[in-house]
Amino acid sequence: MPKLRPTFLCLFWCLLTSSVALAQAPSDIPVFQITPIQSSIRFDVEASVAIKGTFNKWNATLTFTSPDVESGAIDVQIFADSVDTGSSLKNSKLKSSDFFDVANNPYITFKSTKIVQTGPSTFEVDGNFTIRGVTRAESLTLNVTGAGTGQGTINGTLYFDRKDYGMNSGIPFIKIANRVEVNVSLLGKRTSGPPVKLKEFH
Repeated sequence: MPKLRPTFLCLFWCLLTSSVALAQAPSDIPVFQITPIQSSIRFDVEASVAIKGTFNKWNATLTFTSPDVESGAIDVQIFADSVDTGSSLKNSKLKSSDFFDVANNPYITFKSTKIVQTGPSTFEVDGNFTIRGVTRAESLTLNVTGAGTGQGTINGTLYFDRKDYGMNSGIPFIKIANRVEVNVSLLGKRTSGPPVKLKEFH
């Protein structure tokens, strides 16, 4: 259950990561790095008993083909088995075949297909979201801070319907909504290359 400025790239995900792998890039391509210890990926589902938590293990790559922010691409991989709700009972249920089915589908992934700057500090990121081996198109909405400083934060939100991914079961004595909210909060900085070029909004 999981959507820029110089900041955008670095923060840009994450959608997400306890480690970040960045490909070698020419000197004219921006390269960003996430600070995992100050970043997080969380989820929340409305239920009669609170069901929210975080993923403790994830990684992501962020690449650009030019300084244009919309040339960016993000590839996020979350280890489903690292889900942590603070309750061993809830964790076990979410890892089971009724939900994440971690035994057969160990990863939850998001691979961006398009990045569009929608405002001075906001972005819409379309991508392929995969859970339980089911892949569907979803969108991540981002808001960034620290534009022009080379470092900052990015907060993103992605919503999806759990039943679209085969998570049709419930939890005994708990009423669970279908919509799941995934939130990413990332801290990062540009480590090399030129600043990212953003659109101007008036």
